[in-house]
Amino acid sequence: MERSELLKRIQKDLSGREEKTLSSRATKSARGVRRHPEDIVEQGYRTAFSLDADRVLHSRAYSRYIDKTQVFYLIRNDHITHRVLHVQLVSKIGRTIGRFLGLNEDLIEAVSLAHDIGHAPFGHDGEKFLSTLCEAHGIGAFLHNIQGVQFLDRVERGGTGWNLTLQTLDGILCHDGEVHDQYLVPRPGKTFDDLDREMEEKRRNPALALAPMTPEGCVVRVADTIAYIGRDVEDAIRLGLISRADLPADCVEVLGDSNGTMVHRLVTDVIENSRTGPHIGFSSRVSSALKKQKEFNLKRIYFHPLVKKSTRVIEELFSYLFERFLGDLVKERTDSVIYTRFLGDKSEAYTAGHRPEEIVRDFIAGMTDQYFLLQCPEDRVPPMRSIP
Repeated sequence: MERSELLKRIQKDLSGREEKTLSSRATKSARGVRRHPEDIVEQGYRTAFSLDADRVLHSRAYSRYIDKTQVFYLIRNDHITHRVLHVQLVSKIGRTIGRFLGLNEDLIEAVSLAHDIGHAPFGHDGEKFLSTLCEAHGIGAFLHNIQGVQFLDRVERGGTGWNLTLQTLDGILCHDGEVHDQYLVPRPGKTFDDLDREMEEKRRNPALALAPMTPEGCVVRVADTIAYIGRDVEDAIRLGLISRADLPADCVEVLGDSNGTMVHRLVTDVIENSRTGPHIGFSSRVSSALKKQKEFNLKRIYFHPLVKKSTRVIEELFSYLFERFLGDLVKERTDSVIYTRFLGDKSEAYTAGHRPEEIVRDFIAGMTDQYFLLQCPEDRVPPMRSIP
């Protein structure tokens, strides 16, 4: 039997298994659509979304998760959460929910592993600083969900991208885990034209609400919140920023006072309230408690003075690097690292299709925290701190 015929038979068997085992509302792998069609040999024995997950894992951007801030930066502690652990937790939680609801776990895994791949160094602070610079230079807001699609679709592999499915890219764009919704309803029927349009509209209006096209994308958005809400509490307690007794009593009554309990109760509630109908989400009681817990985290953890101690310096360094690299491009300083470490392997299509400001954005957004600091003058780099 020829290889192509064997692969077709394997794909047919896998599709048949999905038809038998997955829910009628699940996104079947055979419906995965790519911007550039691929033949059966390119896809191999993996289904469309399983292949997406593998491509994400082999991307350069994924490898840089290892030194990307989740919440706390410039803090010397090996046990606080970094971005690489967060996306793995989202994947685990999302696949657990998806299994109980009969959804496509491969698609959930692909979106989960990729959903934060566009984050700039230094977490949401870095995102805000880079966004201010991008808007000032006329290229629209910087948002990590848009940048995630940008990396995987237009920057990686020399600028040709990984040719991921529309469903995976849509899940990345629409994950918005910081936005609080009691439940989400998928908006099916999107096309690549819709994806490109939503990216541009979101860049112009960051407050624009987007909904994933698949129930699996909705699950990832919910799992994102579940993964970080209690974990951030545990990290803050470990660093001595809060104590467990500080947690709001009414939230503790509903959600518990530890990450493990919060995850269990939130996952259970999602499963119980998403079994029927098109929506994915929480009961009203749990949703209210979760919203209040988010507000507590924002006030007592994310804006804690010790967390924000080096914020002003980091903001100044973002501005310094943006202007420096932009000047290097405009003056064609080919010995600059933006040429030697970024543009060196990029296609002519990438360089021709992006303004200098957009190239600087892509370069800085892809940096790890440590690489970012290595590009800065040594006397301006803030020191690492030990807390407690």
